[in-house]
Amino acid sequence: MTNEAASPTDTRHSERKVILASSLGTIFEWYDFYLYGLLATVISAQFFSGVNETTGFIFALGAFAAGFAVRPFGAIVFGRIGDLVGRKNTFLVTMGLMGASTFLVGVLPNYASIGVAAPILLVILRLLQGLALGGEYGGAATYVAEHAPDGKRGLFTSFIQTTATLGLFAALGVVITIRTLIGETAFADWGWRIPFLISILLLGISLWIRMQLNESPVFRKMKEEGTTSKAPLTEAFARWGNLKWVVVALFGAVAGQAVVWYTGQFYALFFLEKTLKVDGATTNILIAIALILGTPFFIFFGWLSDRIGRKPIILAGCALAALTYFPTFQMLTGAANPAMAKAQQNAAVIMAADPGTCAFQFDPIGRNKFESTGCDIVKSALAKAGVSYTAFTRERVTGDPARVRIGSRVLAAPDPAQLSGDERTDAIAAFRERLAQALADAGYPARADPAAINKPLVVAILFYLVLLVTMVYGPIAALLVELFPSRIRYTAMSLPYHVGNGWFGGFLPTMAFAMVAATGNIYYGLWYPVVVAVVTLVVGLLFLPETFRRSIHQ
Repeated sequence: MTNEAASPTDTRHSERKVILASSLGTIFEWYDFYLYGLLATVISAQFFSGVNETTGFIFALGAFAAGFAVRPFGAIVFGRIGDLVGRKNTFLVTMGLMGASTFLVGVLPNYASIGVAAPILLVILRLLQGLALGGEYGGAATYVAEHAPDGKRGLFTSFIQTTATLGLFAALGVVITIRTLIGETAFADWGWRIPFLISILLLGISLWIRMQLNESPVFRKMKEEGTTSKAPLTEAFARWGNLKWVVVALFGAVAGQAVVWYTGQFYALFFLEKTLKVDGATTNILIAIALILGTPFFIFFGWLSDRIGRKPIILAGCALAALTYFPTFQMLTGAANPAMAKAQQNAAVIMAADPGTCAFQFDPIGRNKFESTGCDIVKSALAKAGVSYTAFTRERVTGDPARVRIGSRVLAAPDPAQLSGDERTDAIAAFRERLAQALADAGYPARADPAAINKPLVVAILFYLVLLVTMVYGPIAALLVELFPSRIRYTAMSLPYHVGNGWFGGFLPTMAFAMVAATGNIYYGLWYPVVVAVVTLVVGLLFLPETFRRSIHQ
């Protein structure tokens, strides 16, 4: 047996193997997780068809968010296991759980087949996916960082940071290909299942790749010296010396990173398809191009963070997001649906009604058609049309009938309390027809015109949003690894990451679209990421330490 040190060539080969194997496995897990987000509109029709359209889409986003809700619990369960028994074996278990859950979504009967059991089973599978992902990321990031030489942790872990986007891109590629091959009708009917079923093949490949890896050298050394933590949860969260960094990491880095990430990739996708009415295939292609252009910048900003620090890059991304989101999404409207942007400018929609007669239009059981008051009738019709409007202006006079002004044209809604039976039904239907015609006359389109989309400008805008994602996300893994001691690293870094990304980020689409539904303003949901990004900017500037020169071998 020789004591010769490994040659530089062998070392580089080993480093590449660690990065490649860890990254590929994580890409496949993100592919599984993000399929649901990409297909939220289709899944809404398949599993939530028993409720009205607006409620169904919010429910579909809620089920999407359910997977994020349990991620912190997955972080606690699997983080503890990772600190007790090792990094490698733990993320083999998480991968198996993720792959099996995703495959089962592909064979799940829809609402038409088994009724309310379908969405319940769907949510259960999303919860299992979330638990698995909660244990995956911390293990992969810790594993790669503990193999990285000093001065290159930002670069090495940035490859792990690309996996979420590459997984999303892989899912986009599969969805686009299947949609193109079989057509939109077949895809909406049964073809959407194929991307989920393919995951069983990816699971086999991923497990084989991960099994080629050895345990992390830092964990092996702790194991040999008997210095592994016997109670990582207690040590990480019951001792203020460690807990305070968990809190600082969450509010001073991860929360802002999370909302920028989900706004730039998922909310932008939903906004294009649901709000701006760009068809799903075109939306997927435009997002995919932006991701291709933006992904190398994860590695660039990871590399840069090894030279100037993690903190300034992450906080600069949060600051830019807070300052530019509103004008950026307004510009996106003009580029993706110029007819809608022109109509909003030339014929603004204003609803006036007694606020006491207006309900928040979210119906969990799908039995409310929102026809009990004039205000509800107007709001329901405008929401279904996807039209941005201003509500409760000075025109409102308590007790007056609800009315809507489109440019210079004013329509009064019927008062259901004054009508009954067929007369009431006919009056509501007639109003909706007049409203639809008035919107069409004012230039509000039913769908975005594919020929009118300024595709280069849309891609440029989406690329900018992805660039902000790379700024906040590229250095975050290295920062979190460096904040915590090696004996509790898997547990301690996983919790703030998954609370931030699972709750602050994962709930963003649901919260933002609910805010839009409540106010009628298609941009109002952006206040959610803007406020969270500002909080992170302030907390990060005041309390977050710079970590890029720290040793992680303690």
